[in-house]
Amino acid sequence: MLSITQLYRALTQEIGPSGWWPADSKLEIMLGALLVQNTNWRNVARSLQNLKAATAFQADTLLALDQAQLTELIRPSGFYHNKAIAIRTVATWFAQYHWDYAHIATHFGTALRSELLTLRGVGQETADVFLVFIFDQPAFIADHYARLLFQQLGYANTQTYAGLQQQIQLPANFTFQDAQEFHGLIDEFGKQFLQHSGDFSRSQLAQQL
Repeated sequence: MLSITQLYRALTQEIGPSGWWPADSKLEIMLGALLVQNTNWRNVARSLQNLKAATAFQADTLLALDQAQLTELIRPSGFYHNKAIAIRTVATWFAQYHWDYAHIATHFGTALRSELLTLRGVGQETADVFLVFIFDQPAFIADHYARLLFQQLGYANTQTYAGLQQQIQLPANFTFQDAQEFHGLIDEFGKQFLQHSGDFSRSQLAQQL
């Protein structure tokens, strides 16, 4: 079975630099992570375009939107009532700490993930995305494509997020940049080789197993 380091290298050789997450600011990353739940990125991109036009991704302007305005802007992403509430909840939480990500990370320490999970709309996957892409901490994101990939690699108990995540330990020398790229590589690989039955066998990675 490939080690995480070997898998990272194999995915890099096959996919190349992923450049993920597609955003210009951490506020935009936060919005994308909440909007992408139960939809595809194409729909999220439309919502983000609406939000950028309306707020220029300025935190104060975002929080000044009322519920109806926010709901209409994010309508393309679906589940827009719940997502609008989640965005306001999470943005208000960040605003409490003046959007100072380093201060938040220091303040909560190892309890940061648990604190994030108390916020409306933040589940395990979103919490880990926040850790990796907003708070610059190395963590493993056991999302849909990761579970499909590690199932192909022979791992058991890949049906649930926690089931896979508990099995994966990132190398001690993994930086947050490595964790960001690892997530991007897995998702790009998933789009190319895990969408349909039999796709995985076409990959160079499959030939190495």
